[in-house]
Amino acid sequence: MVSVHAAIILVNMFSEKGDGGQDPSPGAPPRRGRGRPPGATQQAEETRRTLYRVATGLFAARGYEETTLREIAAEAGVSPGLLYRYFPSKRAVVLALYDELSREFEERTREIPPGRWRDRFAFALETSLDVLRPHRGTLVALVPTLVGGRDESLFAPATAFSRERVQGAFVSAVTGATDAPRGADAGALGRALDLAHLSVLLFWLLDRSEGQRATARLVAVIQRMLPSFAVAFRLRLVRGFVRELDAIARSALYGPAEHGDATGVEGGVTG
Repeated sequence: MVSVHAAIILVNMFSEKGDGGQDPSPGAPPRRGRGRPPGATQQAEETRRTLYRVATGLFAARGYEETTLREIAAEAGVSPGLLYRYFPSKRAVVLALYDELSREFEERTREIPPGRWRDRFAFALETSLDVLRPHRGTLVALVPTLVGGRDESLFAPATAFSRERVQGAFVSAVTGATDAPRGADAGALGRALDLAHLSVLLFWLLDRSEGQRATARLVAVIQRMLPSFAVAFRLRLVRGFVRELDAIARSALYGPAEHGDATGVEGGVTG
């Protein structure tokens, strides 16, 4: 009986101690298991959002290249070590920006109205501008990076997640249309429209007219042209040109893993 009683005491002693058999310090909260502490997730997300907002604000005000991580930490009132836990580099901030904007665009284009592909494309184009408009200052500062950055550009492997979301929305705008082209033509047209969308965005970022009115005029002209292009796209020769342009763009802008052999191009413009 004494042995059993002693064993129970030993079990209780070890079960009340923390890691390594050490007694918890007086007044300390109960030890938690592994993983994120309960209640810390919301605070961590708020900290991350604050750092993200400060970083993108400094990019817009000072420029991407001129802004340093230490300046971001100082502006946010945190230590550089804390900033590094959330954003170990400026590139990480840019990727977070791409993630946020492409995710919002993807979600909003899920509500694209049914109809002809040209109307659905116009909806997606306007939606893209609406999503990006509040962030124009930051994006203008990032123009050299968007185009020529090694890891942060729109066509870098590291940003494929964002590109695929946006491009997928434009492809869906065509493939889900009531007048969707057949076979490979639908995908090629969707990707071509995405490139047209990117051209409009670059024009918008460089537009110095008041309130970017020139961009609004450009979009209006494109919308007026779409019915004529839709008629022309019925021609086999035009569809062949679009497929070939799609193949050229994919081989030039994306890696082999992205463009593969799914271009649908066989024999150039005569396909």
